[in-house]
Amino acid sequence: MRTPIPQEIWVLVSAAFVIAVGFGLIAPILPQFARSFGVSMAAAGLVVSVFAGSRLFFAPVSGRLVDLIGSRRVYLTGLITVAVTTGLIAFAQEYWHIVALRAIGGIGSTMFTVSAMGLIVRISPPEIRGRSSSVYATAFLTGSIIGPVIGAALSVLGMRIPFLIYGAALFLASFIVWWKLSAAKIYGYDHDSSAPPMRFAEAIRDSAYRSALIGGFANGWANLGVRVALLPLFAAAAFHTGGAVAGIALAAFAVGNASALQVSGRLADRIGRKPLIITGLVVNGLFTAAIGLTSVPWTLLAVSVGAGAGAGLFLPSQQATLADIIGNHRSGGKVLANFQMAQDLGAITGPVIVGALADAFGYRAAFAACGAVSLLAATAWFRGRETLEDRRAVRPVRT
Repeated sequence: MRTPIPQEIWVLVSAAFVIAVGFGLIAPILPQFARSFGVSMAAAGLVVSVFAGSRLFFAPVSGRLVDLIGSRRVYLTGLITVAVTTGLIAFAQEYWHIVALRAIGGIGSTMFTVSAMGLIVRISPPEIRGRSSSVYATAFLTGSIIGPVIGAALSVLGMRIPFLIYGAALFLASFIVWWKLSAAKIYGYDHDSSAPPMRFAEAIRDSAYRSALIGGFANGWANLGVRVALLPLFAAAAFHTGGAVAGIALAAFAVGNASALQVSGRLADRIGRKPLIITGLVVNGLFTAAIGLTSVPWTLLAVSVGAGAGAGLFLPSQQATLADIIGNHRSGGKVLANFQMAQDLGAITGPVIVGALADAFGYRAAFAACGAVSLLAATAWFRGRETLEDRRAVRPVRT
């Protein structure tokens, strides 16, 4: 009989869907709203990067908070923080109001992200860690697809109302978690062992964790950073209807991602994490590099689907690897926070460096360099250990 996914994880999945739908409402209009205050394009971009910067710098604190006061409290505090700051953007009267609120919101974002990762690690049964991670990722992906569609329909309401709607959606997600995620059960998960929290110094000695850090950086670089920042610019330069093509290409990536997520989680629990991670990074890297070679819209859509499928192959396995390393009976807030930092660092630096390469050498070289990052991460994983075997047989950790 197949092990069911615990109810607590389904609660987190439901909240993730609501969060992603709400984010999809504001993501397309946030830079435009900043520009309405008469600032430059660079200043408009700052309202996006300051959020990621706050996530990056506050991640270690979030990890310590998870270890000190528990995952549930950190999750709810972070989510409510983002809800309040996002809703207040609707009342911003100056450009700096938006920047300040986004900076505070980034702190809340990393709090609920790191704590959600920690909860999935502690709650998910070892034999379905890949499937649990896949379901959680699918919820975020589905919400991020639906959100912009709803946002387009609500565009007649102006640029301020969506921030209020997103804030309300986050309060709804907070209520779902507060109501359905039993405080007593989560306290039990957080304190079911006298073992001390896993320290970063301990985790970094594990070749699987070192490889996961590199894989997380590559994912942040290629899929969370460059894909969003550079692909629309490339489409605008390469095609007559660049804006429409870029939007369809981003949707094509999501379709490929969603398709792969339907099978990758179960495969990770059956054949191992490492084969899925290496295959996914290679596929993602090759198809990302091929973006710069496309000359007609349908080829861009095809390679976008391929890149998305590659990401969908390795993401659940990478999340499951972290859960395998920490285990169900220890807290690992600092370990998870450092992984999140690696991913955020890739998302921040990738668009800047690849954008500079595009200016100097063109889009082909830029996307080729981007694909190379994923291929290098796959190479690093050849030296990483397979963590699925830990629950099948007792073996020493290879370093």
